[in-house]
Amino acid sequence: MRHLGPAAGLLLALATFPPLVSAQTATPATVTPAIEPQAMAALNAMGAYLRTLKAFQVRAATTTEDVLDDGEKVQYAAVTDLLAQAPNRLRVEVVSDQQQRMYFYDGKSFTLFAQRVGYYATVPAPPTTVELVDRLDEKYGIEVPLVDLFRWGGPRASAADIKSAADIGPSVVEGTTCEHYAFRQPGLDWQIWIQQGDYPLPRKLVLTTLTDEQALERARPGDDNKGAEVARAAIEMASLFRALDTEAAS
Repeated sequence: MRHLGPAAGLLLALATFPPLVSAQTATPATVTPAIEPQAMAALNAMGAYLRTLKAFQVRAATTTEDVLDDGEKVQYAAVTDLLAQAPNRLRVEVVSDQQQRMYFYDGKSFTLFAQRVGYYATVPAPPTTVELVDRLDEKYGIEVPLVDLFRWGGPRASAADIKSAADIGPSVVEGTTCEHYAFRQPGLDWQIWIQQGDYPLPRKLVLTTLTDEQALERARPGDDNKGAEVARAAIEMASLFRALDTEAAS
């Protein structure tokens, strides 16, 4: 079905007026809601469908927009490759201009590996992927990339964070007919292309973060990027090690 945007069509109304009538009443323009229900419904349908699959893979392109101390804006690109197998297998690789991360989960333990600098940490993990992403967030302050793919269509979906949702219209991704949706939430604009028909798979995902990161994240070209990468990895690993020390002492 073809979708029309807010200004894509013009409706002309014809009416018969009695003689000598000179006054006309203006009809208020239709205002498109900030959150289109069909866009949110598509997210929930996609999430519900993904949970019926034994395995799936998603590849996403990410752009991070940062603001330097002098106000200049710069962008960093990243590619995230996620493979998941229900109920408790996960492998995620994130490769960006600033860092490289690998996340491994086998149903018993979770490992975070900073490949470029040779840092890694492993902690015990709960028995399912859904429980894992919640525990990493709540206990260690670590967010699994593309985490919402495991939550849409369920009680943990972050629908309240979305301030704008739009159905852009049909699009083709590598030969597959999809519906293109755009969303906005604090600090993040993102787009998703969901396959049309009975198999609503996410075929393409583009995220643009808009937050002003801390100075640690501002590794400019020509700066000591490896030094900044070591610092970032050390902070992430330290949060895991601190939690392990706390568990061992209790």
